[in-house]
Amino acid sequence: MKNWLNPRSTVGIALIAVALIALPFVVGAAGQAWVRILNFAILYVFLALGLNIVVGFAGLLDLGYIAFYAVGAYTWALLASPHFGLHFPVWAILPIGAVLACFFGVLLGSPTLKLRGDYLAIVTLGFGEIVRIFMNNLNSPVNITNGPQGITLIDPVRFGDFSFTGTSQILGLTLGGPQKYYFLLVALAILVIVINVRLQHSRIGRAWQAIREDEIAAKAVGINTRNVKLLAFAMGASFGGIAGGIFAAMQGFVSPESFSLIESIMVLAMVVLGGMGHIPGVILGAVLLTFLPEALRYAVTPVQMALFGKILIDPESLRMLIFGLALVLVMRFKPAGLWPSPERSRELGDKVAEGAK
Repeated sequence: MKNWLNPRSTVGIALIAVALIALPFVVGAAGQAWVRILNFAILYVFLALGLNIVVGFAGLLDLGYIAFYAVGAYTWALLASPHFGLHFPVWAILPIGAVLACFFGVLLGSPTLKLRGDYLAIVTLGFGEIVRIFMNNLNSPVNITNGPQGITLIDPVRFGDFSFTGTSQILGLTLGGPQKYYFLLVALAILVIVINVRLQHSRIGRAWQAIREDEIAAKAVGINTRNVKLLAFAMGASFGGIAGGIFAAMQGFVSPESFSLIESIMVLAMVVLGGMGHIPGVILGAVLLTFLPEALRYAVTPVQMALFGKILIDPESLRMLIFGLALVLVMRFKPAGLWPSPERSRELGDKVAEGAK
């Protein structure tokens, strides 16, 4: 077993810890907006790691994953806002959101157990759209979600009298709301990563891998493929529910527009781009695909003005064009992802060699 207490590992962990502590202050020098982008990057890490359980570990294509994000967000919004006059504490809402998302994960997984590939993708895509449309229309005859107008004045994260909004003095440091959320998100991210690593190397993780490689062979050696696949959907959904709750608290507002199909595709792209089934690669993919579009958003207009003296192409359209081209090039030259697992690299290498023959 790998020894994590050797001097080299201890120094590496210490350097990573120092970098994580300093990061929000360094990024904050460019403006609080970039700290908020950093926070959203960590939220997408949650989502990507959750989807990686379904897609990367178990090999089940899911295009409706953002529905679980919506369930978690609306759970927080309904239980911590003036909409119903409820103001539950964070330690109650997050588990409720995770359990509800887990329930919807099982609800999605149950009728799709015999589906794979394109058929599974279509069903999960439909599930994601059904949830979004329900949120958009549950405002009559009983107003549950406030429809397309969304829910406002959502409570932030609070622990007693300490709120994660506004400015606070902690250990002599002045922390704004985004910085406080950053440290909360980093703590949760570390916990999620540890859970993912433990799952991947557990008996359940090996069962997921067996199903991904060959479901018939997995069933032949005694793996209960039904229960194991349902567990993958449930575990992945619970991470989405937690991320959704934190999203609602950070934004103070939720509406169905935040949970469109493009969001599901973005999270799937993070998993595929980083390296399916490889936790460090998935984290890298989530961070890159969060920061790259925002960097392009700020760069597209100045570059056009410098080169042509005017804006020839709408910045949003050009930003998505460059973003899409970058994804195509990466998938063309790095089909296993930017940071694939050694096993997947060998698999793709063998397939390329066989194709060459």
